[in-house]
Amino acid sequence: MSSLKEEKCLIAYFSRSGNNNVSGKIVNLQVGNTKLLASMIRERTGGDLFSIDTVQSYPKDYSATVNIAKKELNGNTRPELASRVENMESYNVVFLGYPNWLGTMPMPVFTFLEEYDFSGKTIVPFCTHGGGGMGRSEDDIAKLCPEAKLLKGFSIQGSRVSAAKKDVKDWLESISRMS
Repeated sequence: MSSLKEEKCLIAYFSRSGNNNVSGKIVNLQVGNTKLLASMIRERTGGDLFSIDTVQSYPKDYSATVNIAKKELNGNTRPELASRVENMESYNVVFLGYPNWLGTMPMPVFTFLEEYDFSGKTIVPFCTHGGGGMGRSEDDIAKLCPEAKLLKGFSIQGSRVSAAKKDVKDWLESISRMS
């Protein structure tokens, strides 16, 4: 991959607005942190944005969402997605964004990864978190998509996303050199 701008990129992300835990306080986010990060990546790559949305929305209440996320993770649930990427075969690079929920990706991201064939594609994870970094999400992606090339992911605390443009630029430049 000579340059990310020269590749056909999809920026698929799962993000949640509403009540979120930011630095130990519950605050209401009008736009989810991962969506903000996805927009920054789009600015630099020119990729197409795709929001991974579930048929059954998560509650705006933080504690209620955490309880559902725990049940989904413990049950290895695959929530049904509201829409599909119609032309997935046309993308060479898939940026995959999500918040760290309970040490990995939210279960809708597992659903997304299982709905498509990522063989021969490059997956570039990016993650927002409250202190847990990428967790085990990169290992989970590698297990779900063994025929894909997985580049080094980017993680940032949700409370720092709004000031992350330079960090995103530096990360994208570093993975362009590695790929």
